[in-house]
Amino acid sequence: MKVLLIGSGGREHALAWKIAQSPKLTALYAAPGNPGIAEEAAIVALDVDNQQAVVDFCRRTAIDFVVVGPEAPLVAGLADTLRAAGIAVFGPSAAAAQLEGSKGFTKDLCAKYGIPTGAYKRFTEAEPAKAYVREQGAPIVIKADGLAAGKGVTVAMTLDEALAAVDECFAGAFGSAGAEVVVEAYLDGEEASFFCLCDGKNVLPLASAQDHKRVGDGDTGPNTGGMGAYSPAPVMTAEMVERTMKEIIEPTMRGMAESGYPFTGVFFAGLMITKNGPELIEYNVRFGDPECQVLMMRMKSDLLPLLYAAATGTLGEMSVDWRDEAALTVVMASRGYPGAYEKNTPITALPDESATTKVFHAGTAIRDDQLVATGGRVLNVTAMGDSVSSAKDAAYTVLRGVSWENGFYRRDIGWRAVARETA
Repeated sequence: MKVLLIGSGGREHALAWKIAQSPKLTALYAAPGNPGIAEEAAIVALDVDNQQAVVDFCRRTAIDFVVVGPEAPLVAGLADTLRAAGIAVFGPSAAAAQLEGSKGFTKDLCAKYGIPTGAYKRFTEAEPAKAYVREQGAPIVIKADGLAAGKGVTVAMTLDEALAAVDECFAGAFGSAGAEVVVEAYLDGEEASFFCLCDGKNVLPLASAQDHKRVGDGDTGPNTGGMGAYSPAPVMTAEMVERTMKEIIEPTMRGMAESGYPFTGVFFAGLMITKNGPELIEYNVRFGDPECQVLMMRMKSDLLPLLYAAATGTLGEMSVDWRDEAALTVVMASRGYPGAYEKNTPITALPDESATTKVFHAGTAIRDDQLVATGGRVLNVTAMGDSVSSAKDAAYTVLRGVSWENGFYRRDIGWRAVARETA
């Protein structure tokens, strides 16, 4: 099977690394890719925002299957264009991608189909939103409705913080994503990420993970795209997985189909495990980043036929096997992230890898034969172990082999699970 992978981040490097292991693969191409992905795939100069150019490349190269990594091309309708051209693609239609592209759309779906989530209201002007915030009080959550690269959410612990977040959205801090704002109740509990493949009629549960959104140790500082993750998440017990499937995932699949937006691709449910059980924080319509990195390390099964089954309506015939070990990844980011940061800083050494360790490239490039950091999140140092504690120790040991003066990282990735294991 000839495969084209769309994307250039750590998630896509993990997908490329896993897809490249498939005996069903005959050729793997990637656009725009990165230096890590280039070790697994042929990088092609392709403007992925030009959907017709993607179709033309697929036809010219006889691509059998396209895997879309990031959310933006899906929300923009790339999967629709490919399907219309008769090309199999992993990822939802633009209509179904509203699950991530519009927070309000998802909250309305939850309300219609009785999916547990925080109470909410939608606003297109600042003053009514601020009046509602004052009425509800803090803590409260303010969300830009559209795509904001993981940065459009403020969990406001004070009224002033909440009001400032509303102003920030409507002042254009997140561009058109903040033209509408969703204000929702603060959910108290422990967060977890849960992933399932879906072909529109069948759903296949994958695995759980926990992300670390805050930039600083002890979960302090502003939200980021994610500073590290581990899998599995101990809070996602067998009972909690069963409840999540019955109360959240399956009603979503049915609701999307009934609404005329049958969903194919990956459900990434951001959950809060509250005293009442699992409640939905939000959906994403692609693999998480950096959660994908730990999922791919743990997956024993061949990924490629699973993705193809989701794309072609044959997921009911599939199953997936996992390694018992835990996996943990530490994100190395450019100093200043998630604010302004210097680009093209040199990375002079990377550590050797093993069967249980891997460094995934996220925001890197080659400039004048030198590996440099081009993004905010740059490297994902990933390791496996018999427990989250041992995976953490292994990852931080590997991380010491990275030579990059402008990099920083959290030193406490996995702290919740480690605390459980050492209690």
